[in-house]
Amino acid sequence: MVKTNKLNVFNDPIYGFIGTPNELIFKLIAHPFFQRLRRISQMGMSFLVYPGAHHTRFHHALGSMHLMDRAIQILKLKGVDISEEEENGLLCAILLHDIGHGPFSHALEGFVVKNQSHESLSLQFMQELNRQFNGDLDTAIAIFKGDYPKPFMNQLVSSQLDMDRLDYLKRDSFYAGVTEGNINSERLISMLNVVDGNLVVEEKGIYAVEKFLMARRFMYWQVYLHKTGLMAEQLLVRIMQRARELLTGGHALPASGSLLFFLGEPEQEKFDAEALLKFAQLDDVDILGAIKSWQFHEDFVLSKMCGMLLNRKLLHIKIKNRPANPQKMLMKLEEVMQKYDLSKQEASNFVFQGEISNKAYNVSKQAIYILKKNGRITDVLKESDQLSLKALSKTVTKYYSCYPKEAV
Repeated sequence: MVKTNKLNVFNDPIYGFIGTPNELIFKLIAHPFFQRLRRISQMGMSFLVYPGAHHTRFHHALGSMHLMDRAIQILKLKGVDISEEEENGLLCAILLHDIGHGPFSHALEGFVVKNQSHESLSLQFMQELNRQFNGDLDTAIAIFKGDYPKPFMNQLVSSQLDMDRLDYLKRDSFYAGVTEGNINSERLISMLNVVDGNLVVEEKGIYAVEKFLMARRFMYWQVYLHKTGLMAEQLLVRIMQRARELLTGGHALPASGSLLFFLGEPEQEKFDAEALLKFAQLDDVDILGAIKSWQFHEDFVLSKMCGMLLNRKLLHIKIKNRPANPQKMLMKLEEVMQKYDLSKQEASNFVFQGEISNKAYNVSKQAIYILKKNGRITDVLKESDQLSLKALSKTVTKYYSCYPKEAV
C-alpha cells in the first residue's frame, strides 16, 4: 500500500498495518458517517455464543479495503488496465459498501427502516457523501451500482467471490475463535484475473475456491446461524416490535431521539434526507441503552424479554429438518398464556417458529469462473472434483421452534 505517515495507519490483527492510500480515503474514514461503524457490531448477537465476537463493521470495512488494494495491485501486474481514478473508485466503493448497516447489522435489517436493505441505505449514504465531497465519489457509486462499463470492478465489490466475503469469513472466524472460516485470502487474490471484462480465477486456484465455498457453508451453519445467536436475534426483533406497539398505543418509553424517531414511524413511506441523518445517529448503543431501561418497564412482555436478553436467559430453541408439530406449538402457547396471564398475541412473543436456509454457492447469480490453461472459461462447479461442492449450490432449509422451557 502507499506509504503514509503514522497517523494514517491502522493496526489490524488480521493483516497487520493498513494504510490510507490517499487524502480522500482518510477524510471518508474520519467522517461521522463512517466513524459510526465503530458502534455497529459485525456479527449481531453472536457474542452471546462466541465471547470474542465483539468486532465491528469498522474493522471489516478497513479489512475489505486492504484486500481490494491487494487485488488491484495483482491485477495491474497481470496487465489489467485500471486507471488511478478507477483504483480510487474501487477503494472508496469497498470502504463504504456496508456503511448503511443499522444496529447489530443483519439482526434488525428491514425492521428499523422498512423495505430498505443495508445495500440501499449504503448507496444513499454514498450519494450524500458524494454531495459533501463535490462529486469525488462518482466513480465509486457507478461501480457500487454495477453501472460502470467494466463489470469486473463491481464483481470485486459485490459477487460470490468479492473482497467483502474474503474479509468477513477470515475476520469473523478469527474473532469467534473457530477455524472453519480461516481461508487463504492471499492465495485467492493472487489467482484473480480478468477476461473479457469479467473477473476469473486461474485454474491453479480452484482448490482455494473450493475451500472458500466450504468455509462459507461451515461458517453459516456453525456461527452465523448458530441456534443461540439466532434465538437472541429473534428476541431482539420482538423487543423492538413490542416497543413499537407500545409507542403507537400511547405508552411512554425512554429511548434516544433517533431510536424513537424510527420506532414511532412504523411505515416510512419515504426515506428522505432527514431520515438519513437520524439513521446516521443510530447504533448499538441506542438499542442496548433502551433495553437496559425497558427491563424495568411496567409492561410484562417488554420487561420480560429485555431481562432475558440482557442476562442471557433465552428461550429454548430446537432446530430440525421439518417444521414443529402445530398442535404441540399451540399447546405450548396456551400454557404460556395461562402461566403469565397473557393474550394469544402477547404469548406469541415467547412461543413461535420459523425457518432458516443456507446456500453457499448460487448458480443463478454471478458465477465464479475458472480460467483454464488453454484459455477456456468454465464454471467452478464443472471443474471441481469435489462432489460436496455441487451440493453447496442447493438450498438447505431448516426449521426452528422457540418457547420458554420453564413455562412449558
